[in-house]
Amino acid sequence: MAHLREGLGDALAVLFKRYQRLVFSVAMKVLRDLGEAEDLTQSAFMQIYRTAAVFDPSRGSAKIWILKHAYHLSLNRRRHLAVRQFYSSEEISEINELTPLLEPGAMTYPEKRHLVEQTLSTLNGAQKQVLEMAFFDGLNLKEIADKTGETPGNVRHHYYRGIDKLRAQLVPPSEERVPAVRGEAANAEA
Repeated sequence: MAHLREGLGDALAVLFKRYQRLVFSVAMKVLRDLGEAEDLTQSAFMQIYRTAAVFDPSRGSAKIWILKHAYHLSLNRRRHLAVRQFYSSEEISEINELTPLLEPGAMTYPEKRHLVEQTLSTLNGAQKQVLEMAFFDGLNLKEIADKTGETPGNVRHHYYRGIDKLRAQLVPPSEERVPAVRGEAANAEA
């Protein structure tokens, strides 16, 4: 950092080589997008180069200072993309349809989507509403109870009953839970 503050550009290459993977991993965890994380990694090091004079070694190591830059830039970029609705649901579904299959015999995105829609249609209205609010809106059970006016107990009931119904329809019988204790197996047979 001292060399960088003195204007020696080669010092940036050393820092980049040393901390590039770390900055990239922070960006990936925050942004969850490969292209955005790569761009942010480059932007972070450019900002570090421009603001190297501000670095104070008495307040922490260069590694921590670089990570703080990467984290704050990642959060700002995520907010920027969210405000502009950069990842709309239509664009994501179009991308998923074009994504090649990773496993032979796996369902395509439209097939998966149809299966989920079919399965959700078997739920009653309250169960479907609670599960959609939990998974698609990201609300917890208390927030769902506040929004719907239901008691937290009722929301919890709808949530777990809905999950059980979905699991019964989506999980193949070969993957169902096997009794762990011999007593359970004996009770099940009786």
